[in-house]
Amino acid sequence: MEDVDNRMEVRDFLATRRAKITPDQAGVPLYGHRRRVPGLRREEVAQLAGVSTDYTRLERGNLAGASDSVLDAIARALQLDEAERAHLFDLARAAKPTRPPRRPPPRVRPSIQRLVESMTATPAFVRNGRLDVLVINPLGRALYSPVFDDPTRPANLARFCFLTPQAREFYPDRQEVAEATVAVLRGGAGRDPYNRGLSDLIGELATRSEDFCIRWAAHDVRLHETGTKHFRHPVVGLVDVCFDSMSLAADPGLILTAYSAEPGTASEAALKLLASWAATLDQAESSLATDRI
Repeated sequence: MEDVDNRMEVRDFLATRRAKITPDQAGVPLYGHRRRVPGLRREEVAQLAGVSTDYTRLERGNLAGASDSVLDAIARALQLDEAERAHLFDLARAAKPTRPPRRPPPRVRPSIQRLVESMTATPAFVRNGRLDVLVINPLGRALYSPVFDDPTRPANLARFCFLTPQAREFYPDRQEVAEATVAVLRGGAGRDPYNRGLSDLIGELATRSEDFCIRWAAHDVRLHETGTKHFRHPVVGLVDVCFDSMSLAADPGLILTAYSAEPGTASEAALKLLASWAATLDQAESSLATDRI
């Protein structure tokens, strides 16, 4: 297994977090001096964290020897949120000389596939860390039908967002979706730096999408566990749903996501219409298959 040198990742992540904290937010006195850098200086972060001059060494990318207490102090000084703090610890683990054992890509167990398919009134799917859709139920596939127009399998939500023109129509808030997509991939890269498939996808997106490159350079990460999604579906129009995403404890790296609409809303009616449309498509495909026999 090749070593991963993540010093540049560490340097850029800490530098971008430091630039986001103003002296006023951190409670650092200005004394009337003009500042040449946005945010805090390195020495100010070191003072706030109580790590003396070690912070400069750490921001140069050398996290290998940093203790959890030092990482916690830096997270507090930089006012990192939950996702950013977790990402810092992931980067520190990747910097250590001990390497995790090679693991095969996670696969969806039959019981999980049956669970997803049994959710007939709720769009649901299982994805991995690079946003491949590994299993999706009929209603989920109907909702995401523009994503599946591309015959490449597994369907990939990041590739659709940045490389497919239809994404701008499908996502009314495409800018927000793009930010969340990059943040999820950035977090995944921190947790699993040896994932060749994820690295290849990031390289492809960086090569083909300037929009992705700009967002990737921001080094933003976030949790993506619950919230609201908005779609402009080509068949049923606007659909607003709540989403809940759950890590599968027995299958590290896999995420189960389910959508639901508020009762009595137009979006709930749209999902019911989509369910009927999906059933019609299934019947048509079954008839074609029968005719070929």
